Amino acid sequence: MIPCAWRRLPRNARRSVFTSSANLRAEDHHRQLEAYGYFLPIQTRWQDNDQYGHVNNAVYYSYFDTIINHYLLRYCGLETSLLTSPLVGFMVTNQCKYHTPISFPQIPLAALAVEKVGRSSVCYRLALFPPKPTKELPSVNHHDLIDGFFLGNPKLAQFDTLACTTGSSVHVFVNPATSKPTSLPEDFRNSLQKLTSPA
Repeated sequence: MIPCAWRRLPRNARRSVFTSSANLRAEDHHRQLEAYGYFLPIQTRWQDNDQYGHVNNAVYYSYFDTIINHYLLRYCGLETSLLTSPLVGFMVTNQCKYHTPISFPQIPLAALAVEKVGRSSVCYRLALFPPKPTKELPSVNHHDLIDGFFLGNPKLAQFDTLACTTGSSVHVFVNPATSKPTSLPEDFRNSLQKLTSPA
């Protein structure tokens, strides 16, 4: 039986209730550790804190930029020289949602998933997971910072499973000579598709 109040709502209002519920479920899913495939510890810096004693909101974008480019360089073969690279990525959208703060000297864990790989564009989903609240900082070594690690690694147990920050970004890859969109090479595309998962 449909409640009277629901029947009195206009149709577009009913649709927006369902859309809001679906968006909330997706957002809850995006805050979960298992929604991501690749992880990179991030050492916060003293200068990242603002006058309120936590990492300033603008700094989170640099953390997300770091994990994206780390994966592209390490696992997709992106070249950074404009003289030799056949493609460069232009960031065309960035979005960030803040759930709980972090602060120096915490070592949060950046997380990356790929939502969609287009002909010349990539849609990323991102998150930052705080370390579990213990007196000891997470055990991070040189290899973790060079290689990052993937879902299933035992080091993930040192971090909270609920993200303190979530975000999304879109790269469009262009020919550096013309600045026009260019098709992603097959091996580059395949490396990105390893991180695709259901939204």
